[in-house]
Amino acid sequence: MSIIVTDQGFGPETFSGEILDLASDTAPETLTGAETADMIRIDFPSFADGRGFTLARLLRLRGYKGQLRARGHVIADQYAMARRSGFDEVEIEDDLAARQPEDQWLARADWQAHDYQARMRGTSAA
Repeated sequence: MSIIVTDQGFGPETFSGEILDLASDTAPETLTGAETADMIRIDFPSFADGRGFTLARLLRLRGYKGQLRARGHVIADQYAMARRSGFDEVEIEDDLAARQPEDQWLARADWQAHDYQARMRGTSAA
């Protein structure tokens, strides 16, 4: 079973629209046409594989307005980066949720307050 992580914490799967799954090694030039999917879910085969963050950022820069979800081996420490790169949520397995409980994810849910660039501009809440 999977758990959906948002800025509000852990929750169940509630999405029921069309989902386009992308592997982390998807070539960015093949993303044309992906903008029409209700949700794009990008797989993270390893927490050390950051290519999914790049894909998310490229999709948002190209105007994708739908739901964007990271799935797989994303750890709590990476949640703020996931949100900054354009993901709306993260899908994790029960075993990861047991090792990294909800409070660890919620500690990073205020991802905008810890943005280095915003602090440099003087617009951060931190």
